[in-house]
Amino acid sequence: MSAPAPIALITGGSRGLGKSMALKLAEHGTDVVLTYRSNQAEAQAVVAAIQKLGRRAVALPLDVGKAGGFKMFAEQLRAALKEHWQRNQFDYLVNNAGIGIHASFADTTEAQFDELMDIHFKGAFFLTQTLLPLIADGGRILNISSGLARFALPGYAAYAAMKGAIEVLTRYLAKELGARGIAVNTLAPGAIETDFGGGVVRDNADVNAFVASQTALGRVGKPDDIGGVVASLLSKDSGWINGQRIEASGGMFI
Repeated sequence: MSAPAPIALITGGSRGLGKSMALKLAEHGTDVVLTYRSNQAEAQAVVAAIQKLGRRAVALPLDVGKAGGFKMFAEQLRAALKEHWQRNQFDYLVNNAGIGIHASFADTTEAQFDELMDIHFKGAFFLTQTLLPLIADGGRILNISSGLARFALPGYAAYAAMKGAIEVLTRYLAKELGARGIAVNTLAPGAIETDFGGGVVRDNADVNAFVASQTALGRVGKPDDIGGVVASLLSKDSGWINGQRIEASGGMFI
């Protein structure tokens, strides 16, 4: 009897990079629970696409910027796992959900700072903490950072600082969860053509050309470039990678 398919939970899995991650994981034999903040129809379309690939999928609402709702989300997740998989735990957590705010350091408001903190750092911190009992021993956690935590571009000080915090947190989680056999890593995408941050990399020809000119492979990244890396990092062959920062930027600013 073959082992059951692994289950991945991807926050913000209804669009952009999260959508690509979900579909690539499904192509590689992984079932998916994806979260969305408001657009249920968009999320259900991804579920349908995953099902067409022969995998099981469920979409659940979640606002990662509101930690007070995490306990209720965990109960909804527990119920979904029991109903659709007859399981009590899942295997892979991908902390992907996020927003982009572009503002110079001098002009960044406290409200913008707090929103970035709540979504990118506090949310990932306490959601992971809340879900620990539901993550199977021997599982994986993948935290999504950004190339901006390595190189600096004006206008992203607050955003990049949150991602820097996530990278430090990743190492601590790897250390503390090692006894359970849970590997924890950071994936840092470079500039990717999505609607993130208003779609500036995708839609602004000057920005797109600048990024391409600063990237060793000569182009801007596509969502599937990142989805494929996630599928690789969560494959059984990558289980010995732990506590690491992997950048997928095509060689940007090297």
